[in-house]
Amino acid sequence: MKFRFRRQGNDPHREKIKQDLFAFSKTVEHGFPNQPSALAYDPKLQLMAIGTKSGAIKIYGAPGVEMTGLHKDTAAVTQIHFLYGQGRILSLLDDNTIHLWEIVQRENRSHLVEVHSFNLPGRPGIESTSATRVTVMLLKLSCDLLALGTEGGGVHFLELTTLTLLNKNPGLVPEEYKCGKSLGPVESLQEHPQDSDKILIGYSRGLVVLWDLNSRHVVNLFLGKQQLESLVWERSGNSFVSSHSDGGYMVWAVSSSNPCTHDPISSTVPYGEPKHMPITHPSLFLFAPLVLFSGGMPRASYGDRHCLTILQDSSHVTLDFTSRVIDFFTIHCTDKDKEFDDPSALVVLLEEELIVIDLQMAGWPTVPAPYLAPLHSSAITCSCHISNVLPKLWERVISAGQQQCPLQNYENWPICGGRNLAPDPKQKELLLTGHEDGTVRFWDASGVSLKPLYKLSTANIFQTDCDHNDSLTQAGEEEWPPFRKVGCFDPYSDDPRLGIQKISVCKYSGKLVVAGTAGQVIVMVLSDEKSDHMIDVATVDLLQDREGFTWKGHDRLPPKSGSVVFAPGFQLVVLVQCMPPAAVTAVTLHAEWNLIAFGTSHGFGLFDYHRRSPVLARCTLHPNDSLAMEGPLSRVKSLKKSLRQSFRRIRKSRVSGKKRVQEANAQLAEHDAEVTPVQRRIEPRSADDSLSGVVRCLCFADTFLRDGTHHGPTMWAGTNSGSVYAYALDVPSQEKFSEQSVEALLGKEIQLMHRAPVVSIAVLDGRGNPLPEPYEVSRDLAKAPDMQGSHSVLIASEEQFKVFMLPKVSAKTKFKLTAHEGCRVRKVALSNFTSISSEEYSENALVCLTNLGDIHMFSVPALRPQVRYDCIRKEDISGIASCVFTKTGQGFYLISPSEYERFSLSARVITEPLCRVDVERPHDLSDHVTLKTGVMMLKIQHFITEMNYISKF
Repeated sequence: MKFRFRRQGNDPHREKIKQDLFAFSKTVEHGFPNQPSALAYDPKLQLMAIGTKSGAIKIYGAPGVEMTGLHKDTAAVTQIHFLYGQGRILSLLDDNTIHLWEIVQRENRSHLVEVHSFNLPGRPGIESTSATRVTVMLLKLSCDLLALGTEGGGVHFLELTTLTLLNKNPGLVPEEYKCGKSLGPVESLQEHPQDSDKILIGYSRGLVVLWDLNSRHVVNLFLGKQQLESLVWERSGNSFVSSHSDGGYMVWAVSSSNPCTHDPISSTVPYGEPKHMPITHPSLFLFAPLVLFSGGMPRASYGDRHCLTILQDSSHVTLDFTSRVIDFFTIHCTDKDKEFDDPSALVVLLEEELIVIDLQMAGWPTVPAPYLAPLHSSAITCSCHISNVLPKLWERVISAGQQQCPLQNYENWPICGGRNLAPDPKQKELLLTGHEDGTVRFWDASGVSLKPLYKLSTANIFQTDCDHNDSLTQAGEEEWPPFRKVGCFDPYSDDPRLGIQKISVCKYSGKLVVAGTAGQVIVMVLSDEKSDHMIDVATVDLLQDREGFTWKGHDRLPPKSGSVVFAPGFQLVVLVQCMPPAAVTAVTLHAEWNLIAFGTSHGFGLFDYHRRSPVLARCTLHPNDSLAMEGPLSRVKSLKKSLRQSFRRIRKSRVSGKKRVQEANAQLAEHDAEVTPVQRRIEPRSADDSLSGVVRCLCFADTFLRDGTHHGPTMWAGTNSGSVYAYALDVPSQEKFSEQSVEALLGKEIQLMHRAPVVSIAVLDGRGNPLPEPYEVSRDLAKAPDMQGSHSVLIASEEQFKVFMLPKVSAKTKFKLTAHEGCRVRKVALSNFTSISSEEYSENALVCLTNLGDIHMFSVPALRPQVRYDCIRKEDISGIASCVFTKTGQGFYLISPSEYERFSLSARVITEPLCRVDVERPHDLSDHVTLKTGVMMLKIQHFITEMNYISKF
């Protein structure tokens, strides 16, 4: 039920209504964190943490369990560590500060908050702070002591439980160990798995020390000769493994009878060539009989590869990733009484995606991720949101995705801590993203977890130079190393012409239109069965054989000539090729009329995809433009000449039986000039803005264009030069689709006074409501529009909004948004807002995003300002350009190439994390005091001279 109130201004009743309808909040970040830099896992709580270079910490558990913390200073997170089972996290930033975070409960939900911070002070008399720069942290399993290794070779101990000093006497190292020769930074600190009072300390130059915390003395020394990268204990504590910069690893025995060990038990260089990439920290884990390590590849042949190796008995797989390995961990048994760790899954954090490998299934397959999917596996070029998806369509999309990936079972996701408290979404939502490689990806946007559902590729329709059969399976047995490509991140497009520019969907008929960079407009339909057929191609010349025109852009994509196999999912109906093959700038679909409309920088076309025949092609280039896209196009145009051309077009397009157009275009232009008051000074537009022929928007509507008593199908087009073209369409009935063709007659041509680009066109019914979508009324899915009252058309340009009455196109009301210098309209949508107080009350509103990043909302059709919010930084041009609004008052925009920020403008419809992580903490660290450091410091700089250790370096 919709009501309209006349009260405006400071009316308190109206203010209360606005509070019940509108509220701005940024709710959740979808996608993969940009520039990840650190990784941690709590096996007890089953939570994963990812730190980023921008200073964010993101916690993930079961789908829907997400929390984010942001450090006050924008510094990269270099390390993060969970306090085992306590819901606390320690983070180290590259500014050498340490921060303690806690998961706290507020209003029965969990949040991540920072409670303490600490900065390791420099040593007295040492000017450089690099000596105390922390290189590695070890949080003891008891969570009472934190060891900090530094670049200067020192090891400092921070007592976490009581925040008191451990010992004021720094004299911990025997005199015979002190020497001026540096052993380099501390590279690794590892707690003994059976004796918590002992830790391994590994130095960059190769020395490894087993240190006893109680007696404060060296238990064992291990004299490595290669630069150290990492250390890891064998579960019994009788041996440990060190990895090195030469691409090898060594196994060392720990013996009480031999306090100084020169030689390891074994030394292995897996890839056996002289120069290697290092096995990098923290990289090497041994789970008998399983060995995992990253790096180690021969530099000459594979130095540019990002690899992780899995060895088990005779099985050997080298996982080949397309981005750098940041860190990894395994999900394994933590029971100390067990003989082996028995890992069940391997989680690898890469620079551009997260990979999970099932270590229990044969072949070690990847596990589909219910979140953190790499949205940018190919660069995102456009997006489209579909609200309230019907169950049947939803199930068919799910089914198509499962046939693409039979193992796509999110129930096997191993990171499953916490509880998702959010209720099941009332409706299903789809987010479609178009990509540079010609794919369209379907995402479940109903909740917090943006889950991948289905991938549609258009590349198989065309002949390209690329090979689309790259194997993602394990390489042949004869190939060495045995590479297996893993992951989907692929930043390189095989052909930039494949890029998807616009998407339009009819959720009721399963029709989909995707349009691309080379003028390709692809009409598809959802099918549950596999098919095999030829590609039906139609060409539409938007220039109408215009003389003197030279296209200097790229060629069209040649379609495949033979039969093409289409898997279950969206399958080709017809390929419409615009000529010249410029990028498609606008597209719309009306499945009930079997029509699509599309526009480029040269003009727009109308196509009947049922009969596979063009209906209309209209060139929008300025008459004086002889070359496309070469310099700014002139905006100086004679009004009389324009009107004469309009009348000629009307006369030429008449056919027998057609009614005469009721209103002359001269009257329209004069009336528009009369109702427009003195405008502000129009600033010179840039060359990009002056591309007058670019078609910015298209729409279909069943409305009154010919006269005030007969309504019918219409098509509207708006251009970059402020021109609006309205066509009356003669669409045959469903029974005669195959017999009669659709015809189009130019009914109106409007020229906005200041020629500002037209951003959006929408027709409103007699009550001022947007017209329903195709099939909504015929299938009883929406109320029929009011066809008794006068319809109106809402035209949004970059500078202002105007409502014109139909069919006379007389101006009714307007709002000029450009009062602020430099403010321009970038995105516009009509959304419905339901009151938080009563589900029975709702209002439609015009939502507008400007180039300053702020969002304005207006009543419809009165265009009265309602609320304004700051949403996106004005410097974030890509964020503003990528923004998409939903019909229920939410929105998405890219905050990085791999992440969408989701926001809500509605007080009622909010999609945000509602989760709880229950923890038991033995100690309370919540009182706001600064972390204190113990002066207990271990400093080992060389081995005794008698053993000639120094000379071996």
